[in-house]
Amino acid sequence: MKKRTSAVPRTDRLNSEFKKEIYEIISRRLNDPDITEMVSVMEVDVSRDLSYAKVFVSVFSKDEEKKLKTFGAIKKNAKRIRYFLGGAMRIRTVPELSFVLDGSMEYGDKMDKLFAEIENGENK
Repeated sequence: MKKRTSAVPRTDRLNSEFKKEIYEIISRRLNDPDITEMVSVMEVDVSRDLSYAKVFVSVFSKDEEKKLKTFGAIKKNAKRIRYFLGGAMRIRTVPELSFVLDGSMEYGDKMDKLFAEIENGENK
């Protein structure tokens, strides 16, 4: 009897589902007054045994202090987020969550500005 395999590995499907659910939890269920800035869950990377998950989060703010305060509040609420995730996902093992501040959006924005400056300088 052949083992049935799906086109998308289980961890990839879980990464996608965790990403959606964690965003919903942060934006709608936490109600932490320290989360004042806009947050986006960029990526989730779940270990193969589902015991750990790295959650890459971008915080959008012009104020660096507010950005760091919001990210700190998310990290502080990791256990609550995990608890809510367990209820939403209905899986046997809910991974321990480790939040990482993702700067890829800011980097991309910075690069776009630099390219625009170069382009405008060449057009003069």
